[in-house]
Amino acid sequence: MQTFSWDFPYPSQRMPVLARNVVATSQPLAAQAGLQMLAQGGNAVDAALAAAITLTVVEPTSNGIGSDAFALIWDGQTLYGLNASGRSPAAWSPDRFAGRSSMPKYGWDAVTVPGAVSAWAMLSERFGKLPFSQLFLPAITYARDGFLVSPVTAIRWSQAPVLYARFPAFAEAFLPQGRAPRAGELFRLPDQARTLERIAETKGEAFYRGDLAEQIAAYAQATGGAMTLEDLATHQADWVEVLSYPYQGFTLHEIPPNGQGLAALMALGILEYCDLPSLPVDSPESIHLQIEAMKLAFADAYRYIADPACMDLDPHALLDPAYLQDRARLIDREKAQHPRYG
Repeated sequence: MQTFSWDFPYPSQRMPVLARNVVATSQPLAAQAGLQMLAQGGNAVDAALAAAITLTVVEPTSNGIGSDAFALIWDGQTLYGLNASGRSPAAWSPDRFAGRSSMPKYGWDAVTVPGAVSAWAMLSERFGKLPFSQLFLPAITYARDGFLVSPVTAIRWSQAPVLYARFPAFAEAFLPQGRAPRAGELFRLPDQARTLERIAETKGEAFYRGDLAEQIAAYAQATGGAMTLEDLATHQADWVEVLSYPYQGFTLHEIPPNGQGLAALMALGILEYCDLPSLPVDSPESIHLQIEAMKLAFADAYRYIADPACMDLDPHALLDPAYLQDRARLIDREKAQHPRYG
């Protein structure tokens, strides 16, 4: 029997909590939704999905139905990877973005086809135990009956009106009283409750090929967006071969491009040639090497990572040990640099 170790590199006031099941999220109501699924006989995938769906309601400042999703699932024997990030609208072209000094952060030209809903359906169908509609009940209840806005979410919400001032639909949906809700206030999202009900009833079909898709496409057309009903209807999440890399006795796994996980594996590969374990944890020298390794990795990521159908480089080439060693040699241990891609 192992005893609990108190010798941690980071001091903490927290005591250990022991349990059979653990659900961790950024919002306690979402964590409770996941625990409800476990109590009802669901598995880890059911819990994760219920928590994710609930987050779109109780923490809309960081999560949304219109987002994407990536998932790594271990069933005890096999590691599965799901890339549910949507493609760009078919009408996008270089000409549409010509003349811009930077990529847009807001509005239709910053939006690809939403993939999260397809991930919910595919993960539930392949790995879940509970009925798909059951996963939505906590989120629908909070959206319809209301939830108490948490302090951090209230702060983020109060900052959003300035960012989205030119989008009337934002104020209509999220500022019904003409302002952001304050911490502790009860807030309802009745339209989102109905949307989640339709997704639950149709296992996502309404969102991509039904009435919800028609509303999304019509609104895009009316407000200058390029997304069409066909873009939504042809969306498909992909089961992908996971990228893996060994580091310090462990094997780390990431979803391959178009995601940015490759950059993390590259940074670790670069650090393999920097003798990082010989340095004190969190020492300036150690942190400097980690920062420089990430800068090198992201220089390559920004240059090469793209839609996998359009990439001109095999992602595995960026994990070649000889290449990573060459990149590691570029690090100056005495000063910060601005590296170029390799």
